[in-house]
Amino acid sequence: MNIALIAHDMKKSIMVDFAIAYKEILKKCNIYATGATGQLVEEATGIKVNKFLPGPMGGDQQIGAMIAENNMDLVIFLRDPLTAQPHEPDILALLRVCDVHSIPLATNLATAEVLIKGLDAGFLEWRDAVK
Repeated sequence: MNIALIAHDMKKSIMVDFAIAYKEILKKCNIYATGATGQLVEEATGIKVNKFLPGPMGGDQQIGAMIAENNMDLVIFLRDPLTAQPHEPDILALLRVCDVHSIPLATNLATAEVLIKGLDAGFLEWRDAVK
């Protein structure tokens, strides 16, 4: 499974805590992340993270390209809905491409936990059939 981890600045510590809590599940997967988020997760967990550019510098679009090519299975994007983002069009494009290609997407911690537990339980095995 290829999993993308993205977190806005105000959500990075939550993403790190999430990655630590679910390290045993995540280490079985290929992890991709935007710049600083990937660095923080890698340092906190020791899991190898394939790091893209920071989101505002094109990292969201790099992950979107993987989704469009059917090379991403799950996206966990802890967004900060209370802070304006200068790259909002890129964010909306990423959310849209997940919808277009039926990629499971969590934009908050509660949904992220449901998806990661579902992954562990085998509920995302259908992704293997569409690759």
